[in-house]
Amino acid sequence: MKSRWLLAALPLLVLAVLLGYFAVSLLAGGDKVLPSTLIDRPVPPTDLPALRAGEAALTDAEIRALAAQGPLLVNVFASWCVPCRAEHPFLMDLKKQGVTILALNQRDKPENAKAFLAALGDPFARIGMDSNGTASIEWGVYGVPETFVIDRAGKIRYRHVGAIDAEVLDKTLRPLLKSLGS
Repeated sequence: MKSRWLLAALPLLVLAVLLGYFAVSLLAGGDKVLPSTLIDRPVPPTDLPALRAGEAALTDAEIRALAAQGPLLVNVFASWCVPCRAEHPFLMDLKKQGVTILALNQRDKPENAKAFLAALGDPFARIGMDSNGTASIEWGVYGVPETFVIDRAGKIRYRHVGAIDAEVLDKTLRPLLKSLGS
């Protein structure tokens, strides 16, 4: 009788422990740094048409050439992305401090991206239109926004998933950019 009760209760106990673990993990927040196989590797193949008329395509060669002048950020954003709006003032702040920021505009209409930047300001030196999400896949992007730090050698040194906020800016991005020679 007792063993039957234990057999019936065991799955419920295991389920309760697992649910508790996941609840604590979710509520604890967690690190926004997701492992990426791209860390310390060259920027992935990229060839995107420019958002702005008269600009050349945004390519991996262009990203490496710009990074050779100093470490830079590559930000993946979309006009329909609410967290992208939240992080935008922090990107504008970085631009004012002389940080070069490139962008991949993911799955967006050009007119919507232009309206977004006209309303909020444009922190980006160059913007490539990733209309079908192919480049985002090459970069290992899970969603928007995501931000990558590229060093002078054209290698990805850091990846931040989610919106940049004051804490990320002050505790991670600024120190990292400074250490890389920005």
